[in-house]
Amino acid sequence: MSGRRRVSAAGASVSLLLAGSLTLLPSTAAYADGIRGQQWGLSALHLDEAWRTTKGQGVTVAVLDTGVEADHPDLAGNVLPAKDMIGFGAEPGDRTWARHGTAMAGIIAGHGHGPGNADGVMGVAPEARILPVRVILEDGDSARTKARTTRGNALADGIRWAADHGADVINLSLGDDSNSAHPEPSEDEAVQYALKKGVVVVASAGNGGDKGDHVSYPAAYPGVIAATAVDKYGTRASFSTRRWYAAVSAPGVDVVIADPDHKYYEGWGTSAASAFVSGAAALIKAAHPTLAPAQIKKLLEDTARDAPVGGRDDSRGFGMIDPAAALRAAAKLKPRALHPASYDEKYFGSGPDAARPTSSASDWAGPLAGGIGGVLLVAGFVLWRNRRTTP
Repeated sequence: MSGRRRVSAAGASVSLLLAGSLTLLPSTAAYADGIRGQQWGLSALHLDEAWRTTKGQGVTVAVLDTGVEADHPDLAGNVLPAKDMIGFGAEPGDRTWARHGTAMAGIIAGHGHGPGNADGVMGVAPEARILPVRVILEDGDSARTKARTTRGNALADGIRWAADHGADVINLSLGDDSNSAHPEPSEDEAVQYALKKGVVVVASAGNGGDKGDHVSYPAAYPGVIAATAVDKYGTRASFSTRRWYAAVSAPGVDVVIADPDHKYYEGWGTSAASAFVSGAAALIKAAHPTLAPAQIKKLLEDTARDAPVGGRDDSRGFGMIDPAAALRAAAKLKPRALHPASYDEKYFGSGPDAARPTSSASDWAGPLAGGIGGVLLVAGFVLWRNRRTTP
C-alpha cells in the first residue's frame, strides 16, 4: 500500500509510504532537539508519571529482530552483546543491517543523547537493557533471494536462547500473516518455554487489517501479549489486524524511530505497538520482578484506557496501555503462579507439517520476512538531525 501525506511538524517532508521498507527521500532539515516533541506516544502513555516509579533499571528486553546498532547515540550503553541466529546476510555497516531492530530497540529503551539527553529518541523504559537476537533479515538484504541452506528454526531457537540468557521480556515485532501462515509447534513450544521461565512475551498483532485480517504468528500463540496499533487519537489504525488474540493497543502511527544512519524517521506498524508494550512490561518487571507473565498481561489489560464498548474487541483488545496505571495496580498484587491459557489439542491449529529433510533460507526467511512486510514498521517520513538539506 502507498500514499502521500504532509506533516506540519518541523522537519517532516512529503514522502511515499511503502509497505515493508524504510524509504530515504530528500527532505527539508529537522533539528535533533525537535525529535522529542514529535514523540506523541510519550505523553499518550503518561510516561512522566510512570518514570516516577521506575525507568526500567535492572530489566533486560530481548529484541528478536534484524539486529541492533549498539553504537547508536540513543542506545549507547544499553545494548548487551548480540546473538546471531542466522549467520549470513548483511553485516554491521551495511545499509541493510539492523534498521528495523534498532528502531524497535529505540522505542523500548532509547535514552536520547546530548546535554541532559534532551535530543533524539526516548524509549518507554530508558534504563532497561536490550539483548539483540538476530532471527530475520532486513527487507533489501540480498541474501533473502539466495537459495542457501541454513537452520529454519531461527525464531524458536532465538526465543529459547533469550529465555536462557537473562531476558525478562521478549519483543517480537515480526510475524507471518500471509495466506499460508500457520502455527509452528517449535515456535509455540519455545514461547511456552519462555513463559514458564517467567519471561513476558510480546508480539505485533499484524498489519493485515486492510488485507483480510489474516491470523499472524507468533502473536496468536497462547500467552503472548498481542499488540494492535492506534493513532494519536486512540483510533485503530486501518492496517492493524483484528483478531481474537488482540490483548491491548499502543501507538503505531506517526511513530518517530531511530536508524543506524543516525537520522530519524516517522513510520507506522504494529511492530511499533509491540515495542511500546514491551517497554511497558519492562517497567512493571523492574518495579515488581516476581510477577508472573500472565499477571503482567492481565495488569496491562485491566488498566488499559479507552476500552472498547463491552470492554474488549478484536481491533484494540482491552484498550490503550497505561503504564502508570499498571504500576499502581501492580503495587497491590502478590505474585501468583498463573499459567497462560492453552487449547485442548496438542497443537495450536492443524498441527505440524510433514518433516522436511533440509531447510533453506527461502523456506523461512521469505514468509517471516514477509511478516516484516506484514508486521513491520514502515517508514514514511525522514527526519534529519542536521540543519542542511541533502541534495
